[in-house]
Amino acid sequence: MIEIVTTGALATVQDRGRDGALKWGVGSSGALDNLALSAGNILLGNDDDAAGIEIQIFPFQVRFTEDCAFAITGADCGASLDDLPLPPWWVQTATAGQILNLGIPRQGAWRASRAYLCLAGGVDVPTVLGSRSTQLRGAFGGLDGRQLRGGDRLRARAVNSAARRTGFGLSPPALDLPLMAGDLPAVRVLPAAEYARYTDAAHHALWNDAWRVTPHSNRYGYRLEGTPLLATAPIETRSHGIVPGVIQVPPNGQPIVQMRDAQPSGGYPKIGVVIEADLWRLGQAPIGSHIRFMQTSWDEAVDAAEQNARWLTEARRLADLHSGRTRSR
Repeated sequence: MIEIVTTGALATVQDRGRDGALKWGVGSSGALDNLALSAGNILLGNDDDAAGIEIQIFPFQVRFTEDCAFAITGADCGASLDDLPLPPWWVQTATAGQILNLGIPRQGAWRASRAYLCLAGGVDVPTVLGSRSTQLRGAFGGLDGRQLRGGDRLRARAVNSAARRTGFGLSPPALDLPLMAGDLPAVRVLPAAEYARYTDAAHHALWNDAWRVTPHSNRYGYRLEGTPLLATAPIETRSHGIVPGVIQVPPNGQPIVQMRDAQPSGGYPKIGVVIEADLWRLGQAPIGSHIRFMQTSWDEAVDAAEQNARWLTEARRLADLHSGRTRSR
């Protein structure tokens, strides 16, 4: 059991997402950085679909009311357990009464903005439509369908079961394989349905300009700011199905990237789509930072997804190897 002591806005319970619900008009939700959440579950030996806490406003502080193994992944927040500094992407065991503190994320070449707190067995909240993820707009999932606040209590589903994995960590994938365009972090993009209906100048801006993540960005969509993307002629489309990663262009020409809480349909034209393998990178871009888009191909997008899968497979292998060695002592 943990008790939230201090939290900023929009800390929520999230898992891998709500697959298969788009046909009912329900978005996927889930962690903005799915690799970080998956890594935390791997470190603890949790099921792949275990839920954790996504934290995006700091400081964040929890009190452990029972002994519990936990892992922190995502942004490096200078975490500490009482007065003990903790390395990022590491497994630790807390005893009842200890306080976990997460501070302002540290800056680097790739500035991650969200951290994930994973507990042994996962956060124990009810499953709604096949997922424990919080859907704020629909007010369901997670803890009562809302963001976390001070005084909330959450239970781990397997207290003490993963203590054998402590003393082990992983290297974040962004450090293993940074994806940069010049001096800016980049995400790979496929041209989408209305791409050809935009001007050459718009195409040049899309691939070459820096795009600022504005303060109007959230889990529903990242509103970007840069050179307006103009079509060769007005584009009118009926509302149609969309998915996370789609880059829509409203009449002002400033693109919106649909994120994990995106609505399942929309009518703005689509100039591109961030490949699924890079959505976690975009999800870690801080408000006010700049990103770049890199044009890619379908084959490269498939290969990128396979690379992510291989990284997770290797992480599981290393975690299992460490667990086996620990048990044999």
